[in-house]
Amino acid sequence: MSGTSSVGQSSVYEAGDQRNYKDSEINQADRYQEGKENSHNSLDSKDERSIANRLANEEKRSNEPEPISKEAAESQKDPTLPARNHGNEPSKGAKIDAEIQAEEEEYLRKKGKK
Repeated sequence: MSGTSSVGQSSVYEAGDQRNYKDSEINQADRYQEGKENSHNSLDSKDERSIANRLANEEKRSNEPEPISKEAAESQKDPTLPARNHGNEPSKGAKIDAEIQAEEEEYLRKKGKK
């Protein structure tokens, strides 16, 4: 009876479909570090990470400095630079900020010389 069935023929399956790996082939990495980058959203309530892993993630995040984008770093040096990089005229506020920054630098240079 089973000889006439087409369900279990060997031509249907490939050799690598199901494979049991030996313990020596499996990477013995820390389970928390295995996931892909940005695979978990810490604000997702349906994320199924354990409480211990959530606490470890928050502790790790609290020790790291906040990343600053390239434009934010540029605007700290020169408030008009991001607008000029995009081919736009800087806003009135950015121009005023640049003037204030220049005045403060001049004042600090004078104060430092005395």
